Amino acid sequence: MKWKETDFNSGILDVNAVLIYGPDAGLVDEFCDKAIEKLEIEKDNLLALDANELRDKQDAVFAESCSPSMFGGRKAVLISGAGDSDTKILSELVTSSSLCATVIVTAGDLRVGSLRKLFEDGKNIAAIACYTDDTKTLEALIHKELSAEAGIRQVTPDAMSYMLSHMGGDRGITRSFLQKIAIYVSDKHVVELEDVEKCLPDTSATSADDYMYSLTAGHINQTMVALDRLIYGGADANMLVRMLYLHFSKLLTAVVDGQLPKLFWKVADKFNMAMKIWPEEEIVNVLSKLNDLEKMCRTKGMQPEILIRDFSLKLAVRAAKLSLKRRK
Repeated sequence: MKWKETDFNSGILDVNAVLIYGPDAGLVDEFCDKAIEKLEIEKDNLLALDANELRDKQDAVFAESCSPSMFGGRKAVLISGAGDSDTKILSELVTSSSLCATVIVTAGDLRVGSLRKLFEDGKNIAAIACYTDDTKTLEALIHKELSAEAGIRQVTPDAMSYMLSHMGGDRGITRSFLQKIAIYVSDKHVVELEDVEKCLPDTSATSADDYMYSLTAGHINQTMVALDRLIYGGADANMLVRMLYLHFSKLLTAVVDGQLPKLFWKVADKFNMAMKIWPEEEIVNVLSKLNDLEKMCRTKGMQPEILIRDFSLKLAVRAAKLSLKRRK
């Protein structure tokens, strides 16, 4: 079964297993925690392991999953970081007639493959996707977290615009950031732009903006200078790849819809330029290559910093060529 959040809330008690996957790792963790809470799983009734351990510990996992709890109550087995290569073992586990535990499987950004098909098409099992927040869902989350219940009377338009431009890649990080803001303004109960700027994570938001928006606008020198600042400041290459993926996803949505999303005013012009020069098929191609780049950055023996520098330069040059072609 394919689930949405409402299905998850009402159905988690009635399925044998659930696959929680998607690019938003924070939201994956949030649903995982919610499942354990709703199932009322006690510590002694939870077996947690990484998918890399699954093959070596298969017998122990099946024994634990197919035997009743010695302590009473529900049991759960949590398997993290699964992929299509784990489908066969997981299929045997979640379809076993002897299953006594609820199996919770988590994964990253899965393409349509055997693992998704197993959970989406199977009986008494389900899959829920955790995609990164778009402008609409992010704005709703901000209003929910920075509400009267949190002691906030007002969020100024500039502050809202800035948050919409700088958050949304990870639900857990976003919630943590919003909670920090709520505490910071607890004495005045109003969220203003300067409050948001002071509460930003350590990574330079200005350099990140310069990097992403200059790249897609075809400003080669600005892109590479901003990238240098980020890397010298300790930014992780995998994080930069994920930032680019989210940025190009936002650009794709804007190009398809034909409307400029809500952006902080300092970056709106560059994003508007990117919308005009990047065709849909080019953006889709970049997103595919970013998925490949992320895997390469995590491969032993590769140099992530060199990979992200090379990829960024090529993208900025491509954007510059697209811009030149458009002006002719």
